Parts: sequence; structure tokens; C-alpha cells
Amino acid sequence: MNGGAAPPEKAEPAAAATPSHRRLPDFLQSVNLKYVKLGYHYLITHLLTLLLLPLMAVIVLEAGRTDPDDLRQLWLHLQYNLVSVLVLSAVLVFGATVYVLTRPRPVYLVDFACYKPPDHLKVRFDEFLHHSKLCGFSDDCLEFQRKILERSGLSEETYVPEAMHLIPPEPTMANARAEAESVMFGALDKLFKSTGMKPKDVGILVVNCSLFNPTPSLSAMIVNKYKLRGNIKSFNLGGMGCSAGVIAVDLARDMLQVHRNTYAVVVSTENITQNWYFGNRKSMLIPNCLFRVGGAAVLLSNRGADRRRAKYALKHVVRTHKGSDNKAFNCVYQEQDAEGKTGVSLSKDLMAIAGGALKTNITTLGPLVLPVSEQLLFFATLVAKKLFNAKIKPYIPDFKLAFEHFCIHAGGRAVIDELEKNLQLQPVHVEASRMTLHRFGNTSSSSIWYELAYMEAKGRVRRGHRIWQIAFGSGFKCNSAVWHALRNVKPSPESPWEDCIDRYPVELVDGFPTHNPQQ
Repeated sequence: MNGGAAPPEKAEPAAAATPSHRRLPDFLQSVNLKYVKLGYHYLITHLLTLLLLPLMAVIVLEAGRTDPDDLRQLWLHLQYNLVSVLVLSAVLVFGATVYVLTRPRPVYLVDFACYKPPDHLKVRFDEFLHHSKLCGFSDDCLEFQRKILERSGLSEETYVPEAMHLIPPEPTMANARAEAESVMFGALDKLFKSTGMKPKDVGILVVNCSLFNPTPSLSAMIVNKYKLRGNIKSFNLGGMGCSAGVIAVDLARDMLQVHRNTYAVVVSTENITQNWYFGNRKSMLIPNCLFRVGGAAVLLSNRGADRRRAKYALKHVVRTHKGSDNKAFNCVYQEQDAEGKTGVSLSKDLMAIAGGALKTNITTLGPLVLPVSEQLLFFATLVAKKLFNAKIKPYIPDFKLAFEHFCIHAGGRAVIDELEKNLQLQPVHVEASRMTLHRFGNTSSSSIWYELAYMEAKGRVRRGHRIWQIAFGSGFKCNSAVWHALRNVKPSPESPWEDCIDRYPVELVDGFPTHNPQQ
């Protein structure tokens, strides 16, 4: 779980003015120059490698245009000048070696799969509140949870684990393991089926789950279940919040740069069974209302032969960590309340902190993805403000020119609302996020994959399209991944949206659907 959820004030009447601490900061007010420099550093690093390609092409073209007699004279000259030949050869070999060693290997997303829980795990609002009452929540807290649910943007088709349907709930280690197994194995079974992959072919495994880290680890559970090979490079990421899915992809990408002709599997999930809060502290009740069962498995490859069947190529990952700031570090914090009951507390400063992390992240990402025209406008206004102290607002680039699709972490309705406003997006750009929140709730680090699955199910992803996945997590972190569609992506028969995509999108007014999506 993480800080993507809205803070307690979301339960206020919709007509009330939005408090400043609940809103993202206005990006127009300030831009930190050091993050702009960092973005251009990334860009130049990539460009130096890419410039070798046109240079080599020019050399080949010029050689092709040279008269044969001139080439013969050059050859005769070199025959009697051994030193020149050796120096030239050494330079060519050195240049080719540097290019091969520094050129990043392409990373392809072959396919991914999202877990869809069985229908008997669905929870209606009245059932949720009835169970909460039986668990001993105070009347004040029950009313608070009712308001959160009504304005959350969630439907009554989201899922909670088996243990939470029992009266009384049974948040045991055995039930938590059972939830983890059903989610991870359910997603992996779909992935191996859709790709035809043999588990033995997987060379790298990265699993992320923030709040449930048993021994043996979740990654070891997968190795044992699918009898993965003994020399597999496995990693288990814990405590990193809802942005850990992008972190896991970044780690897998780094590993694929080292190990040739290899497949990597990334599994992103969260566990609810042992992390349900049973106390009466309001700031710790929000995760109960928003977080739901979900998980995703992603197959990555650096094999050139997989480009034909792959859906996407990974272009960029930009990670931002604000943990050095005490407010950011403490804004999403797992702790015990006065009665000794454990939960995750969300600070009232959460939205402002998330906005600061987002501003840093997109300022770094901008030079990598934005058209030159947008970068020039941004840079010109920034220079004018810094050099001449001009009273002008920095130009905020139009990211709609850089991406066709946006996968904004479905952490809560407030997060999506504020990102839509601050990035000046259209309703269609946040549709996948809103509908994922509505149908599946906040599934933590896997929500960005449910959103991409929604776009695929709608048939909207075409060859050449660019997808921006952006997620927030405790710590506090904001991470982005940029993908490039390699083909027109057809809806997957294993899609979690397969049986309900025709009912979406639903129109939401103040968190409520204007019609029943179950009809």
C-alpha cells in the first residue's frame, strides 16, 4: 500500500472548497533548474551513443562515392605506411568496442497479465460497512468510512481477500500466504499461457510487495511453484509502496543489460489480509476503503528475435526519491495507534508532497520525451525568469504532445483529479485510471497494468504510440516508465476487462456512477 490514496478530508461535502494541503502545488509557480539539468544530462548521454550511427553511415556513403582509382591509390599508400594502418585500425576497433559496450540493449515487453479475483470476493458497500460494524468500529468511524466509499470513485465490484469476508476476519499468516499465492500464481499462469513461455526459460525474477514479506520470500514461493532453474537471478522488493512496480521494471531492465539473451519476469502485487486496520484512527482507515486485491505479471526480454512478437519497447525510466525530506518520509507511515493496532497512516500533507515529487519527476523526464518546440519554449521562459528576474510564469510543456496514453496510478480520485488539472489533460487521457479505480479499486503497484490492459481492451493502442506510466509510493517516491508500441495491440483474451469492457466507460459525478455498470 502507499500514499496514492486521498487524505481524510476527501470525506467532506463535494461542494466545499478544496483545502490547499490536499491539492497538488501549482507547477507554474516554480521549476527547479537542477532537475532540468539532470534531464538534459540523460538526453546527452543517449545522444552521444546514437550519434555514432549516422557518423558510421556517412563514412560508408562517402566510401561508396569514391572513385576506384582513388581507392587504389589509397591502398598503395597504406601498403608503405604501416604506422598509419595500425593507428587507423586501432581507432576503428576502439570506436566499435566503445559503441558495442555502451549501447544499451533494447528491452521488450513481450506480454503482461493481470489477476482477476473470483466473483465471490466482490464486496458491496453495505456488506463492507456491516462487516466493519461487527468488527467493533465506532459509529463515527463507520460514518467516515461510508463517506469515503461514496466519494472514492470505487464501484461495488471490487475485491477483498477471503479472510476479510469471514466473521470475525482471520488475518493469519496462512491466509496471507493463500492470498499472495492466488494473486501471483493466477497472474503468472495467464502470462505463461498467453506467451507460450516455459518457466525454465526465465532467467531473472523480480517481485515487489510492500507490506507482506514472509520467509521464504514471495520470489522463493514462485521459484518453488514453477520449478524455476537453479541459477535464476531473483529479487524481492518490500516496503516500497505503490511505485514499486516501476522500480521492479527498472531493476529488471538493468539486469537485462548485463545478461544476454534472457527473459525477465516482474510480478507486482500487494497483500491486504494482514494489513487491514481494525482501529478507530481516521487517517489509518482510508487504506481499508480504497485498497483492493490485485496483481500483475510482466514478461520482459532483451532477445532481438522477440521484437516481432513483443507489444512494447521500454524507452525510459525516471525515478524520483524525496526520502531526504522528513515530511515526505513520514507522509505515508506504517505504525501502531494508541491501542497498539497496526495500520498505514496518511498525512494531510500527502497531496502537496506528491505534487513536489511529480514536479521533479516530469522536469527530469521532459527533455527525454518532449518535442524540440516544447523544450525551446520551456527553456526560453526559464532563462528569462532566472537571468532577468522577469515576472513571468515558466512555460509548462504540453505532455500530450509526447504521449498518446497516460497510465496514472489509480491511488484515489483526488490524485487523478489533480493530475488531470495540473498536466492539463483531457478526460480521455485519465479515463483508464478512473475506470480502473472504479472496477478494481486501488491495486497498489499493479494498477498501472490494469490501466494499460483497459486501453488494449478498448483497441486504442496503435503502432508507434507512446505510453507514460506514472506511480507514487511511500518514501516518498514518484516514478515514470515510458513505453513505445511496436504494433497495433489487439485485446488479449486473458484481459481482466474481457467480460465488462463493453460497460465502460461509466460517467462519474462526485464519485457516483450516473448508471449502474452491472446492468
